[in-house]
Amino acid sequence: MTWVVAVSPHLDDAVFSAGGTLARLAAAGHEVVVVTVFTGSVAAPTGFALACQTDKGLAPEIDYMALRRDEDAAALRRLGVRGEHLGLLEAPHRGYDSPAALFAGRRPGDDVAGAVADAVAPYLDGAGLVLAPQSVGDHVDHRVVTAVVAELTGLADPGRTAWWRDTPYAVRRPDATGAPEVTGTDVAVALDGVLDAKAEAAAAYATQVGFQFGGAEHVAPVLADLAHREGARLGVDGPVEIHRTGGGARAVLGTVEP
Repeated sequence: MTWVVAVSPHLDDAVFSAGGTLARLAAAGHEVVVVTVFTGSVAAPTGFALACQTDKGLAPEIDYMALRRDEDAAALRRLGVRGEHLGLLEAPHRGYDSPAALFAGRRPGDDVAGAVADAVAPYLDGAGLVLAPQSVGDHVDHRVVTAVVAELTGLADPGRTAWWRDTPYAVRRPDATGAPEVTGTDVAVALDGVLDAKAEAAAAYATQVGFQFGGAEHVAPVLADLAHREGARLGVDGPVEIHRTGGGARAVLGTVEP
């Protein structure tokens, strides 16, 4: 069996984007770990960082990231995979002070990429398959992770990396192509039999589903609609998740053809 590492920028990205693939890989007997990069707590957030939790109805004294780490653990259990939290700080805690700033490129002086590379690299050693975001949507934290994974895997075997389409950005921007570091061909992983598990896992992120999907009741239908539209994009019957890969990852992913 294969050691599979999914590198997730935030506590929800891997499940929202590739939860069905993760569940299918785990069910096939592969050892799957989701390594989430930006998971660190800040004792007394202020400004935009604080607003990111209070606008979700959470009081200022609540440890927002601890709550999200617990949600992530529950979500991953539902998929049968394990998780690791690397503890680096999200962009709002690194000086990005507005929603617009998150999507306007990396700020001068934001040197977090080096710390990300140091933290992620040990998990990629020996991994037979690496999953990571395409950076559809251009969130700065996603772009950092994409660039780091591309550099690390490109040094060894770029064909072992498969890039997921970041969700829910892929819902809002279905034609977005992702970061320039992402190369390869789009392939489909069938979600028959695992789509419900993905929706259940995604719903575990209770602090996020209102903002990202418009409410918990919309999670399953939005993900199902996207999965069917993704299948139609590649000419595949049924719901799928799309990954972009250079080659060798297809065998482990168990991709389906049109």
